[in-house]
Amino acid sequence: MYRILTLNKISTIGLERFSRDSFEVASEMEHPEGILVRSHGMHEMTIPQTVIAIARAGAGTNNIPIDRFTER
Repeated sequence: MYRILTLNKISTIGLERFSRDSFEVASEMEHPEGILVRSHGMHEMTIPQTVIAIARAGAGTNNIPIDRFTER
């Protein structure tokens, strides 16, 4: 089961695309494998080492620290 952390309020229509059999989706959790973000600024955030993917619900990537993730 994949654990997905949401950093903003995400539409339930979008969240329904994550099968409950394969994904745990919550706004608070430890050790997520993925992060789903809209407008939350992640540059000052400590990102858990368990994170392997970040998805943006919207356009652009200015709020995601791409350089830090590229180094990983």
